[in-house]
Parts: sequence; C-alpha cells; structure tokens
Amino acid sequence: MALFIDEAECISCGDCEPVCPTNSITEGVIVFEIDKKTCTECQEDFDEPECVRVCPIDNCILPLES
Repeated sequence: MALFIDEAECISCGDCEPVCPTNSITEGVIVFEIDKKTCTECQEDFDEPECVRVCPIDNCILPLES
C-alpha cells in the first residue's frame, strides 16, 4: 500500500513532508513525491494518513493503484 501526489493538483506547499512518520515524502523536481517502497499510509501510526490530513488541497494525495 502506498499513496501518490497528483502532480496536477499539488501546489508544492510542503505541508506533507514534515508530518510523514516514515520520511517517505521528498521534494521532487515538479512537486513533492512519495516513495512507494516506504509509504505505509500511516496504518501503524495514525487513523488516517498524516499527509492527507494536513494537505490543503482535496484529492491531491491519493492511493496508488496496483
């Protein structure tokens, strides 16, 4: 399981990066990016993904489809 940031929606505010408990979010060339190898969707730590909780844009951070 992992999340991804929709490039068309992201405003590169950076709010998501410091709240990620697995340090899976980094600043990319265009927008912030989520490392699918380390993202756990915060399942062991929080009731909902922290990045989604703090993101000011609805539907910017979404589940990665297999």
